[in-house]
Amino acid sequence: MTKRALISVSDKAGIVEFAQELKKLGWDIISTGGTKVALDNAGVDTIAIDDVTGFPEMMDGRVKTLHPNIHGGLLARRDLDSHLQAAKDNNIELIDLVVVNLYPFKETILKTDVTYADAVENIDIGGPSMLRSAAKNHASVTVVVDLLTMLLCLTNCQRTAKQATKLANVWQQKYTVTQLHTTL
Repeated sequence: MTKRALISVSDKAGIVEFAQELKKLGWDIISTGGTKVALDNAGVDTIAIDDVTGFPEMMDGRVKTLHPNIHGGLLARRDLDSHLQAAKDNNIELIDLVVVNLYPFKETILKTDVTYADAVENIDIGGPSMLRSAAKNHASVTVVVDLLTMLLCLTNCQRTAKQATKLANVWQQKYTVTQLHTTL
């Protein structure tokens, strides 16, 4: 099963390189708004958030990730058949990684020329909601919030991919296809 990452960041430093590496490892990437534009412009194939939710981003971007297809994909416990069945019954695909950094609220309100409207629009709702959903299901969903965490996550994903490849090579050398099928 293909791993899925949801990437939605205001600070895009390092995000293109991170996403490119995830793609090399076979991950699907779901993305929103400006993050999707940045990744698409860099040649990183992404899935639009509205393709996952079935709804367009609306209300000037205020509503994009607040949807059962997102939060169900984050909250579904992989160790509970009832959660996996509910996801399947409702066509909710699981999300394994969330990469989110929040709107720069503090930086915005510290600007001398900030307007009330700008301050209000920099109150992030979807980002914290996704972070909390992913954190609640931390046994199955990885949360990335900054460059350092991106690096640690990528290192772990690459190590896991190498280990899986080594294991597959060992099995391939040790067993024929028939033997492997009956062994598993």
